[in-house]
Amino acid sequence: MNPVIAVDFDGTIVTHRYPEIGTVIDGAFETLKDLKRNGFTLILWTVRDGELLDEAVEFCKQHGVSFYAVNNEHPDEVFNPKYMSRKIVADIYIDDRNVGGFIGWDKIRELLIPQTLNKSEEPEEDEYKDFHPEEEPKRKWWQRK
Repeated sequence: MNPVIAVDFDGTIVTHRYPEIGTVIDGAFETLKDLKRNGFTLILWTVRDGELLDEAVEFCKQHGVSFYAVNNEHPDEVFNPKYMSRKIVADIYIDDRNVGGFIGWDKIRELLIPQTLNKSEEPEEDEYKDFHPEEEPKRKWWQRK
């Protein structure tokens, strides 16, 4: 199966204006389209529900991005809070609430699909140079074995 990416909406695809829809963050839709073209499976993962969720999904469609699933792991899954968790299982999470904040769409492109960069945009050496999403993450001394 393709690598699965759970993508947040507010503060990640658009600026924070909840419950309204904010302005598009530079590079969001271009990078999401490139991720899909390069074999990633995208899930929209947001606190929005009901009408607000429908508006966000439609907004993304109007910008040329549709998702494999929305707030679920599979498109036909029906959320039942009695038996299920809202936690989405994914290989990668793109969210503005990450430790250190949102790294930006340019950095996401650089890390996940560097082959889409123009030669003039080649990344410089930085702290992400050893990031390999397909590898098992290295455990830190404070993590369980």
